Amino acid sequence: MATTEAVPAPRRRSLLRPLTFGLTLTAVLALLFGVPWWSLVVSGNAWPTPVVAAGTVLFAGAAVAFPLLMILGHARHNDVAARIGDTILGAIWILFVWALAGDVLRLVLLASGVDDPVRSRVTAAFTAVVSVTIGIWGYLEAMRIPRVRRVTVTIPRLGAGLDGLRVVLLTDTHYGPIDRVRWSRGVTEAVNALDPDIVAHTGDIADGTVAQRTGQAAPLADIRARYARVYVTGNHEYFGEADGWLSHMQTLGWEPLHNRHVLVTRGGDSLVVAGVDDRTAAGTGLPGHRADHEAALAGADPALPVLLLAHQPKQIDAAVTHGVDLQLSGHTHGGQIWPFHYLVRLDQPVVQGLTRHGARTQLFTSRGTGFWGPPFRVFAPSEITELTLRTA
Repeated sequence: MATTEAVPAPRRRSLLRPLTFGLTLTAVLALLFGVPWWSLVVSGNAWPTPVVAAGTVLFAGAAVAFPLLMILGHARHNDVAARIGDTILGAIWILFVWALAGDVLRLVLLASGVDDPVRSRVTAAFTAVVSVTIGIWGYLEAMRIPRVRRVTVTIPRLGAGLDGLRVVLLTDTHYGPIDRVRWSRGVTEAVNALDPDIVAHTGDIADGTVAQRTGQAAPLADIRARYARVYVTGNHEYFGEADGWLSHMQTLGWEPLHNRHVLVTRGGDSLVVAGVDDRTAAGTGLPGHRADHEAALAGADPALPVLLLAHQPKQIDAAVTHGVDLQLSGHTHGGQIWPFHYLVRLDQPVVQGLTRHGARTQLFTSRGTGFWGPPFRVFAPSEITELTLRTA
């Protein structure tokens, strides 16, 4: 009897998770698509019936197609579906945000005595015009060659011979469904123009396999650095083939810091340049993949300053524990599409910029060189970062 009673329990638990996920996804889609639909199509606009019908079909069709396109695009690796789904995601987020802003305007107009349908039509026009303007600008921002962001970092333990060492940081290039070979060449030219001592790539190099993104990644082979070109994995490598990207980057002439370090020496002084795998690596089941700071620093002179590459800012606690002087990270994209950075901040200790953690450790978080998914960047510009290291 006990065995018979125990059988249904696992089944109920197994059904609960997909049911919860399905309900959550439905609620999120209803909000994302429903709010702008209400503001633009229904509300108190009093549009002609054909306009309401056409608008409703458009929003409903997009809401139904969106999850299917994302599954087909990102789970089944269909680049056309991914491009369409990602664009819908970015566009509906922008519409959602500015429809909410339009509701604030609606309240102002209501308080001012403006009646419907004028009040709702003004609100709808505001939402549409601002969303289209923001969308076009955000697309251009995402697709352009990133501007160079210059940051000076003082490292007290840095030897005088290394004073002024310049490190150029790339991260989150996300070569993906949109072919950006020309963009990749432009990034390479911008980096080489800086004549860097070290070039670092802190992961999320691509969405897809090496075979899919070989052309977009090829210009990385032409990046020049006086002392070292170093790379660590991000979480997106583990959606594709992490080992493949580690090997391919080595083929392109880069030094994969797969829980290891190299030594950079200039003017008689040395800097430990170490790297660890992304924090999600351990959960992938790939043998030898996990963020292992002890392995990365094994054999390094503890008196030397340490520059650590780690994809996610939240890996900073381990860096503090291991006495790292400066950690370089990406992952956040600076939020990518405003105001998404508020949600990023719930998961990460920092969204972007230079911050201090503990007595010794500093963290620089880049807004990213490329973009993930939606081809938009709104109030979160991409960057190629030039960090100049100074001794105290």
